[in-house]
Amino acid sequence: MDRWTRSHPQEQILGDPQVGVLTRAQLCAKNVVQNANQQFGMFNVFILKIEPKLVKNVMYDPDWIVSMQSEFDEFERNKFWRLVLKPKDVSVIGLKWIFKNKTDIEGNIDRNKARLVVKVYSQQEGIDYEETFGPVTRLEAIRIFLAYATHKDFNVYQMDVKCAFLNGVLEETVYVEQPPGFINSQYPDHCYDLDKVVYGLKQAPRAWYATLTNFLKSSKFKQGSVDPTLVRKKVGNHHMLVLIYVDDIMFGSTDPNLSKEFENMMKSQFEMSMMGKINNFLGLNIRQSREGIFINQEKYSRNLLEKFGMTNSSKLRVPMAVGTRLGPSLDKPTVDLTLYRSRIGSLLYLTASRPDIMFDVCNCARYQSNPWVPHLTAITNIFRYLKGTVSLGLWYPSKTGFFVQAFLRCKLVWLSTRSKKHKWRMSTFGWEACELEIKETSVCFDFHSRSRICCYCIMHFSNHLDSKSTA
Repeated sequence: MDRWTRSHPQEQILGDPQVGVLTRAQLCAKNVVQNANQQFGMFNVFILKIEPKLVKNVMYDPDWIVSMQSEFDEFERNKFWRLVLKPKDVSVIGLKWIFKNKTDIEGNIDRNKARLVVKVYSQQEGIDYEETFGPVTRLEAIRIFLAYATHKDFNVYQMDVKCAFLNGVLEETVYVEQPPGFINSQYPDHCYDLDKVVYGLKQAPRAWYATLTNFLKSSKFKQGSVDPTLVRKKVGNHHMLVLIYVDDIMFGSTDPNLSKEFENMMKSQFEMSMMGKINNFLGLNIRQSREGIFINQEKYSRNLLEKFGMTNSSKLRVPMAVGTRLGPSLDKPTVDLTLYRSRIGSLLYLTASRPDIMFDVCNCARYQSNPWVPHLTAITNIFRYLKGTVSLGLWYPSKTGFFVQAFLRCKLVWLSTRSKKHKWRMSTFGWEACELEIKETSVCFDFHSRSRICCYCIMHFSNHLDSKSTA
């Protein structure tokens, strides 16, 4: 210290007081080093965000190597396979690594995840697999479940099965190659005989569904007669209901203790992630309260408006003006087919909670093979109507009657010059806008045709929970 700093409080001195004053040349050299370090750090951050495609690109990164080793150790620990001599005249499926960056809520990279999957294009039907389909619940089944919950006044919960497909048991004999980077030095010509399902196998969904349903049946649950993804259990006067969509499960009971027992039962068998009361299921925003349950797709609607550049468009009060008639075009398409079909597909999923746009979207969907300007204008008007009604949804008030009631429109309304008729059918849980080809001119025939479909709809919804309904 010199005489200028000797009597000054040290906590107010920035830097090291023992270091003398730097010259301009020394300051310039120091700044160059600091800038180089900052640029190198930014370069490392940029490199870390890149997800590698090949194994050779990650062999010099210790974080990715640790992630790969962890994934391989998990396969060994859970006994997914057995190392065997490669059989002759048998197809062996290849394996590959998929590298993904896992981010936190703020979008920053939290960890690196390496996942081992099979090369699905190598599988041959009839040799490596037979059946692949695994049942999943329908959207109307979700609405029926929530409506029944409001009727019985019980809470609905949701949970997620971690690594669900890895819990499936294989019925076929499947051989896979040793994973890249983990070739056994003593047995390089051997392969693995799979005992359990791994990611990428075509039969993985079916194997997982069979494993889950067999476990639930062993716990005295029964599958629904109409919807196999709905399982139920009766204990005394109380009911326990479970709805399955692959690895997403929603459940509830008139007895809160049964819900807690089901949660503990699932955690004892599988690695679960409990999410508490249901709030988002398959893109549906679900809000539970004492007054009832409200369903909408507000977030999805806003994402659609942003995706198709409609955030600054003006609003409309109706999705389609009265008297609008759309017909086929014999000329070549004058609009972008990909854009038109993308809008149709996005809006069709939105009808899960928006019956008010069902008919108009289906009307526009008829002309996906050859759309022209009026069809694109009609779709644009639906988005403009959507902008002013993004929060619109379905409301199920609590402690209301639970019965199926169908509404049928029998008035003959011709929407085109062809011998076809459109009708609108709606119910509490499901709705549909469809087309009937009428071969008779009798109004009585038309009434009976529509009534038959409505009766089928009533019977289908009534049998979902195996309860008697009145129409």
